[in-house]
This record gives sequence, structure tokens and C-alpha cells, in this order.
Amino acid sequence: TGEKISRFCHIHQSVDDLLNKQKMTRLACQKTGGCIQRCMGIDAMNALSVITHAMDQSLGTEYNQRFLKYLAYFQENDLTANCAQTDVKGDRKKRPHEQVDPDLYLRIVERKSDGIVVRGAKAHNTIGPYADEIIVTPTRFLTPEESDWAVSFALPADWEGVHLVCRPSLPRPRQKLHAPIATFGDAESFTIFDDVFVPWERVFMCGEREYGGMLALLFALYHRHSYTGCKPATSDVLMGLAALVAEYNGIEKA
Repeated sequence: TGEKISRFCHIHQSVDDLLNKQKMTRLACQKTGGCIQRCMGIDAMNALSVITHAMDQSLGTEYNQRFLKYLAYFQENDLTANCAQTDVKGDRKKRPHEQVDPDLYLRIVERKSDGIVVRGAKAHNTIGPYADEIIVTPTRFLTPEESDWAVSFALPADWEGVHLVCRPSLPRPRQKLHAPIATFGDAESFTIFDDVFVPWERVFMCGEREYGGMLALLFALYHRHSYTGCKPATSDVLMGLAALVAEYNGIEKA
């Protein structure tokens, strides 16, 4: 758009962009001592930027234009999103279309003139309870029988029909908190989609099963890149703590 935006809302254009994201993530995690919780959303957004363009080029769809409009909204409001990827899965020996309950993988149950209706659940949704937006992607490569499970979209976390079942971030007795972010980290949710309506402008994949696994994999690759910033930062904090303890005990040169 040409406007100044957060790098946590940026679509990477070069190797330098990736390096700057890594440096930013490492610095921010050094300051918090743990997860900064902004990486999942933009990792999913970067994956969508690639896959929606690929679908449009190959299939003549209009997903990328929808995505770019959503991206402008995301950047303008400096939103935080999570990525709801991991399905409940049920019997792990069976594929989505072989499950006794087809809703064990999130799926499309109805296609309407103004959008789609989805049903199912996503597990282990880090920051789901306090994200602005939930970005949904497939969790695996899909077969020709599984086009209904090839779906990606974004919704506000408080959208009608979306239910967040949250776990405590850390179940301990009540205490005074001196550094709650560093102490407790983050929370996650089991996110239920109970016949949720998604308007077309927020749908970025609808049945294109040959791209489902590609989207799942690309998000994972971008997310592993984020880890190259946050995990070294955690090591920095631990090494610094060890050095400080040694200094306090007068053995820093031992």
C-alpha cells in the first residue's frame, strides 16, 4: 500500500526481508524471555500469498485478489492472528474421507451464493483465545476424494459459531505476578467451528485439494524460519542467566 506497517504484517519480498524478520524475532524474544506470539499469523499470511497466486495462475480463480484486500485490512489495523491448522484427526490410520465422523477434519458442508459453511475443529491453536483473527489452513496433503477438506479462510476470533475451549496457560496457585509474560508464556485453544458461515471475500481456498498440502507445508516452512529467531533468543536468555548467576557467586572466571 505504500503505508508504514509493522514487519509482523509484512509479506516477504527478498532474502533481506527474511533476515530482518529473523533479527526482529530474536530481539523481541530476548526482551520478553519467551514467545512473542506474532509469528503464526504472518507465517500463514506469507504462505497464503504464494499459494493463492499459484491457484489463480493455474486455475483462473480470484483468491489472490481476495487475499490482497484482506492483507491491506490486516496491515492497516496491525492485527495479530493465529493459524488454525491441526485437525482433531480421529483414527490416525485413516484419511479424512475414511473417518467414521467426517467432521474430525474441518470441512466444507455447504457452498452458498455469498459464502461457505464449515464444520469441524482445530486443536492446539496457540494464542487463539486472544488473537484478533483466526486463519485456517489444511493440515495435510489431500486426495481427489477430499476436496471438501481443502479449505482456507480467515475470520475474527469472536465470529458467530466459533467456540474457543481454552486451557489455563499454567495451572498454579494464585500469586503476585512480577513478570507474567515471561513466567507463563502463552495460552492455546481447541477451536470448534459449529456450522460457521464464511463470506466469500474471506475464503482463500475452497475445494482445490491439490494445493491443500502445499499450503500446509509452506506455512510450516515459514514457521520453522520464525523458530530460527525465537529459539536462539531463548538460548541467549538462558546463557545470560547462567553467566549472571556465576557472576553473583564470584565464579565467572572459574
